[in-house]
Amino acid sequence: MTSLPQSHHPYKVMAIYKFAALPDAEALKAPLAEFCCASGIKGTLILAPEGINGTVAGAPEAIDALADFLFASGPFDARLAGAEVKYSFADTAPFLRMKVRLKPEIVTLRAPQVDPNRQVGTYVEPEDWNGLIERNDVVLVDTRNDYEVGLGTFQRALDPHTSSFVEFKDYVEKHLDPKRDKKVAMFCTGGIRCEKASSYLLSQGFEEVFHLKGGILKYLEVTPPEQSRFKGECFVFDERVSVGHGLELGTATLCRACRHPLTETDRQHADYHEGVACPYCAGDTAKHAAAAERQKQMDIASSRGLAHMGDEAVSAAEKRRQLKQTLAEQSRQANKG
Repeated sequence: MTSLPQSHHPYKVMAIYKFAALPDAEALKAPLAEFCCASGIKGTLILAPEGINGTVAGAPEAIDALADFLFASGPFDARLAGAEVKYSFADTAPFLRMKVRLKPEIVTLRAPQVDPNRQVGTYVEPEDWNGLIERNDVVLVDTRNDYEVGLGTFQRALDPHTSSFVEFKDYVEKHLDPKRDKKVAMFCTGGIRCEKASSYLLSQGFEEVFHLKGGILKYLEVTPPEQSRFKGECFVFDERVSVGHGLELGTATLCRACRHPLTETDRQHADYHEGVACPYCAGDTAKHAAAAERQKQMDIASSRGLAHMGDEAVSAAEKRRQLKQTLAEQSRQANKG
């Protein structure tokens, strides 16, 4: 995926989320799925009574038609107007199939009292974020999970050490106090978790709650590196694994055994074994056995000059990674010109 002009790429990618009252979510599933399938669009969209969330890709004209279906002409009756939407482009199909899923929540917190459609915290634009988080009277909280925080976060940010978003409630109960913490600022990858987290804090009596509009990704996109307060890389839930300033491709990789993101330091650790184990799953013998067998079959196939399905996947991912780097560099050079 790159930000090059649309004409360079056969696939357009839409990432969307919007908290909106959709009590008819179940009835909306079929027409949305039918429209996407008929248009050759693939990916995953989640519908819930509280809104929509997901990422899909297709021909540029198909994605443009989907935008009209969601925001104007379709059965959503303009309820998704103003949704947070990010577009990018791809040279190969990012997804294999189309799924429209019904869930109780688009971001699982399991807090019935929370309603982002009724109240959320104050949005803070990326250009105003530094000024806010540098204030001594502001408590800064990273709402992402521990493996995401491990790759990078903002200076002074508190790490809740959660493995899933539902644990955020326990963190708030144990470590934050509305009587003491008068101003709380929060951030996440793209903004969606923060909307729900800010709504939850308001429901718990916190009076001044702020969240970064567009999340870390928007901040890294528009903030010059020399002005940035974000250190490290931002984990993303796609084949890139991580991105840095300017949304340039990061250096992180995934452990094939446990899928934990790995830094260069992690890959130098004594417990790291390519394709088999990493420092985060060193004690999980079951994962090691499966990963070791997969790596063994890949090595055997390689020694015989044969292709292996796992080897093909790794090779394809590396080719995509190299292509993205090349296109990104071309884009930067074109912008300089």
